[in-house]
Amino acid sequence: MPDYTFLGDLVYQVRRDILRMVHKVNSGHPGGSLGCTEFFIALFNEVMQLKEGFDMNGKNEDLFFLSNGHISPVFYSVLARKGYFPLKELQTFRLIDSRLQGHPTTHEGLPGVRIASGSLGQGLSVAIGAAISKKLNHDDKTVFALIGDGELQEGQNWEAIMYAAGNNVDNLIATIDLNGKQIDGATDEVLPMGNIPKKMKAFGWEVISLENGNDLKSIIEAIELAKTKTRKGQPIVIIMHTEMGNGVDYMMHTHAWHGKAPNDEQLEVALSQNPETLGDY
Repeated sequence: MPDYTFLGDLVYQVRRDILRMVHKVNSGHPGGSLGCTEFFIALFNEVMQLKEGFDMNGKNEDLFFLSNGHISPVFYSVLARKGYFPLKELQTFRLIDSRLQGHPTTHEGLPGVRIASGSLGQGLSVAIGAAISKKLNHDDKTVFALIGDGELQEGQNWEAIMYAAGNNVDNLIATIDLNGKQIDGATDEVLPMGNIPKKMKAFGWEVISLENGNDLKSIIEAIELAKTKTRKGQPIVIIMHTEMGNGVDYMMHTHAWHGKAPNDEQLEVALSQNPETLGDY
């Protein structure tokens, strides 16, 4: 059984990390990071089968690819608190020569990061390649990928979606963060994408709906369900409904905090809503 007390404490602490990281450099993307905090914690601390240490080849372990790389703050925080690199390194977020760039890159050799994902629309393609590689190598582990809903406005995604289904890439579980917001406003106002679940089904994917993507139990149950559907001929997608800026009242229900850092006063308000539980870095 998951230790929901620990996971819940980790949610608060990762939120604090995100807020403090972007505040320090007055730069970054807190909105989507906060919206996906529970997902990352569930995935890395409860769901994925991971080996000790970090091996870029990723043989005989589950793999994760972050496509919407601008939510790097939550990714870095969860990796550090999982032990991939020292927690104090979070202090270097977005600084010159830091391994923790605004969008994840690989040439710095940061453990846990497998692809550079500053340019949107590419992560799913890489995840498909990794999943096919596992099949060729008779590796029975699963490949996971996270995609933003606004990111689906990038055409490469739909080529990849078509390819995965057409080639029975059934050891892949993609999750779409459906928060309905992007940097310029609501996704339906910027470029409506219609009914995404129906589109994914029409493209030949197995579709799972996750109505509350900010609830740890619901997330874990949805991913575990997805795992039971792997290796049955279809790629799987979880349509995960989240709230951008979740956990900080003034950041929720708006796109305004997609790429905006809180000032000193705003940071204190946000931190007061997320108590320190496992120690700040």
